[in-house]
Amino acid sequence: MLKEKAKAITEKALEAIQQASDSKSLYEVKVNFLGKQGEFSKLMKETGKLPKEDRPAFGKEVNLLKKNIEEAYLAKELDLANVELALRLKTEKIDLTLPGVYRAVGRQHPLTLVIREIVDILSHIGFSVRTGPMIEEDWYNFEALNIPKDHPARDMQDTFYMDDTHVLRTHTSPIQIHTMENEKPPLRVLAPGSVFRCDSDVTHSPNFYQIEGLCVDKKVSMADLKGTISYFVNAFFGQDLKTRFRPSFFPFTEPSAEVDCSCPICKGKGCRVCSNTGWVEIGGCGLVNPKVLVHAKINAAERSDDDYQGYAFGFGIERMAMIKYGIDDIRRFNENDMRFLAQFKR
Repeated sequence: MLKEKAKAITEKALEAIQQASDSKSLYEVKVNFLGKQGEFSKLMKETGKLPKEDRPAFGKEVNLLKKNIEEAYLAKELDLANVELALRLKTEKIDLTLPGVYRAVGRQHPLTLVIREIVDILSHIGFSVRTGPMIEEDWYNFEALNIPKDHPARDMQDTFYMDDTHVLRTHTSPIQIHTMENEKPPLRVLAPGSVFRCDSDVTHSPNFYQIEGLCVDKKVSMADLKGTISYFVNAFFGQDLKTRFRPSFFPFTEPSAEVDCSCPICKGKGCRVCSNTGWVEIGGCGLVNPKVLVHAKINAAERSDDDYQGYAFGFGIERMAMIKYGIDDIRRFNENDMRFLAQFKR
């Protein structure tokens, strides 16, 4: 009785497969006959009515019938797929006059643009780039730069301490110490990179970028430093801009100076950017303190006429970008606003 029922279900399934007119109706046939709630599943639930010794043979026969149905299904599925593809090719057309799909073009971040431009300008006079770790030993970040423990200058830099002897670097100056330890002078190096301080407002960020320059050679003077800064300012901001040094203090340089240039926006006439003074501050500089050269093992502790001298300077990349592009809030650099970033291109 069950065998005849199984054959009847198979004939019914094969007929439904042949009559299917599209892929959707064909799939419905498969579900109705071979699915979990299909005809064969219902039939197998009735095997309990058979004698125990007849059940294996019946199950084997049902599997053969299901295999025949699956083969017929696959053949019909292929036929329908070819028919449907031919129909699509006949009815669907590509309108070549339609505009193409817009794909946004990536741009370099304005801070990257500024770093690369500074490196490019100074590479023309012999400077090359060095890098270093962001987590620094206290020695390289402070003590080798003539900032010993409990020195008041440490109050100028609100530091993130990792432990008692390691900090997130507060400036890229440690790169200069590493370079002087590992390379012989004369040296002309640039140290760009990310630095960290506990500070955050419209003009300060806890994570920002600096680029510092170091020149170590014989008979280096403030005149050499002034010439380098003037050359850079004219190449970066534009010709005919003046530079001036104001006396300042940095533990790692002596003498030290703050660097101003005539405002690139108003050309020294006075505007909002320069607070109507005609000048904008762009960084700090000075001659390398002799103690730093001793710590870096460039010179011996005892002074001699054969000692090396050096000068160093540093710029805040965000500040340079804000001056160059007239940006009023440092936080814009980290907001990832595509409307803001899309304005910059080299």
